[in-house]
Amino acid sequence: MRSKIIHLVLGLILVVLLSVCTIKASASDDAYKQCENTVKKWASSSVDHKVQEDKHSLRDLLFFLHVPRTGGRTYFHCFLKKLYSNSQECPRSYDKLRFDPRKANCRLLSTHDDYSMMSKLPKEKTSVVTILRNPIDRVFSTYEFSVEVAARFLIHPNLSSVAKMAQRARRKTSAVSTLDIWPWKYLVPWMREDLFARRDARKLGGQSHLVTNDSYDMEDVLMPLHEYINDPIARDIVHNGATFQIVGLTNNSYFGEAHEVRHCVLKYHSLGDHVLEVAKRKLDNMLYVGLTENHKESATMFANIVGSQVISQHTISSSSAEVAEQRSLLSSTKSDLTGQSNSTHETLKNVSSTGEDEVRRENLTVGKLMEAYESCIANLRNSQAERRVNSLKRISPANFTKEARRQVSKILIEEIESLNSLDMKLYTYAQHIFTKQQTHVLHNMVSAQEIQTSTQTTSSYPIFNNPPSWKVSISVTALLLVLFIFLFVNSRRRTSKVKL
Repeated sequence: MRSKIIHLVLGLILVVLLSVCTIKASASDDAYKQCENTVKKWASSSVDHKVQEDKHSLRDLLFFLHVPRTGGRTYFHCFLKKLYSNSQECPRSYDKLRFDPRKANCRLLSTHDDYSMMSKLPKEKTSVVTILRNPIDRVFSTYEFSVEVAARFLIHPNLSSVAKMAQRARRKTSAVSTLDIWPWKYLVPWMREDLFARRDARKLGGQSHLVTNDSYDMEDVLMPLHEYINDPIARDIVHNGATFQIVGLTNNSYFGEAHEVRHCVLKYHSLGDHVLEVAKRKLDNMLYVGLTENHKESATMFANIVGSQVISQHTISSSSAEVAEQRSLLSSTKSDLTGQSNSTHETLKNVSSTGEDEVRRENLTVGKLMEAYESCIANLRNSQAERRVNSLKRISPANFTKEARRQVSKILIEEIESLNSLDMKLYTYAQHIFTKQQTHVLHNMVSAQEIQTSTQTTSSYPIFNNPPSWKVSISVTALLLVLFIFLFVNSRRRTSKVKL
């Protein structure tokens, strides 16, 4: 009897467990289906199935979607700042709270904000450009830059001192610091707190000298790379960051559904394929897609695709301005005739006071732009390297180099690759786009050369009918000489007749 009761109880427990598992499985299925519907609905409303016919033409506003750690700062300072004046920059400051696209003459927007920024811009008048980087190298660089910036604060005795300094700095200036910019406003404070905690632990433990051969695994000094990549913060912001930024799904997005869609994709990795397809279509419709690894080719292509069109816009704008100035001068001349004699003088004075930068932009060519770029990046890299060395001194013996990267285990590299599977696929797709762009630029250059050759050939045909200028000059001189002799002889004849 007792055994029957035991069997009955065990049977009931088994039934309950099976029921619970079934309910959980059902709930899990329901959660997946809900996420699937959410992601598919978003993707359907976000994807552009048709590639824009005029995607190669620069529109009124250039939006540089700057993916962090891709070399975008170099492009901004060494290309865009030479192509656009300060007055043409939108109030970007890499801070969406201060962004105002309604500013008059807003022609350039450069920011870490994601594609959701397009919801604030006139889409039909905006061209988008971006640069992508090998995702594994980008994760390394993001980790290194987070450490570098955070290490600058180690001059302070504690985090309270850091907070007081930050408050004083904000009162003195309205300039935007690295800590105001996404994603560093999340990644740097996180790394900074970790560096201070490890420094305090070393002091308590009496550690003074550290010897290690692996800068990416210095647990006593800073957060090891393997801890960094597996932290929830890195999973939310760093991994597949380029894909999420290209589609507008970062934690800095303007889209209301961004958080829910990103959460679903992070939870159910298979749903990431929908996001990837949207990202590919976004790249398809961009004016320019560069690759960090193909630095020289990317720079040359940017100058020919973007730079040449901005220069052309300046030329057209300058021509329009000249027409306006001429009309103004005519109006002023009329005013002179009616007694207002100083108007023309003042107008001419204003015309002659054009800024030096504006003159340089008017005379800019693609060749001169590339020369300026090469000079600029050399100076920029030197200053960046110097600042990095000074920062890393505070966490010596840490030293991030290419050689140090090569020492990282293959297992860890494969883990980074797995965590960034969407970015890996998007980067491969971007490489195909890059090759197409190269073909397009080459085709345009050949066409331009053919047109130039054709023009020169056409202009050479009349040689047989129209004599060269030197022949015309000789003919005219000979004719004048004959005429002079004729007049001289007649003059002598008249003189002789008078004498007679």
